[in-house]
Amino acid sequence: MPDEGGFGVDSHVHAVGDGAPWIVGQIAEQFGAQGSYLIDFYHVCEYLSPAAKLIAPDAAAGIAWMEAQKDALKTGRADDVLRTLRSHREAPDVSDDQTPVRTCHRYLSARRDQLKYREALAEGLPTGSGEIESAHRYVAQKRLKLPGAWWLVEHAEHMLALRINRLNGDWDAYWAALAAKSPANLNQPKVSSDVAA
Repeated sequence: MPDEGGFGVDSHVHAVGDGAPWIVGQIAEQFGAQGSYLIDFYHVCEYLSPAAKLIAPDAAAGIAWMEAQKDALKTGRADDVLRTLRSHREAPDVSDDQTPVRTCHRYLSARRDQLKYREALAEGLPTGSGEIESAHRYVAQKRLKLPGAWWLVEHAEHMLALRINRLNGDWDAYWAALAAKSPANLNQPKVSSDVAA
């Protein structure tokens, strides 16, 4: 049976982020086998781009190289990308801040199981976190960061839950369910749908 958020025994959680170990750990801890983690594709490109400038310094060649690596990642050929990077790694005596290829290779090698873009695309799942980052601005920050507003953590969480309820179209159902539990809760706020929760 699903919980209030719709998560049940047959559910799968698809998480996308920057590959930070603590986030990956939380997905594993909270969802176990029902969760998977994918590195934000744009974030991977931020590692590939400096490597491209060293591997293919000509602008047109650099663009072609980047497109080839992106295509390889999106079609399940991450090993090809790693092989290409490996063959261009800087000498071991070069300091890390001067080694974009080695840095990219190390980053991707440590996260091979988080590069399953082909599978995500085949299932219609997002490969980037832009939608969530954008939603964070208009869902959470728009309400919680009003000029002059401040919140205790426990109150902010309740306000955010109300905001999400309204944006999901569950505002009236929430208040109806609350009123059904106790007649004292019949004081549903009468506000315009334009007003933020």
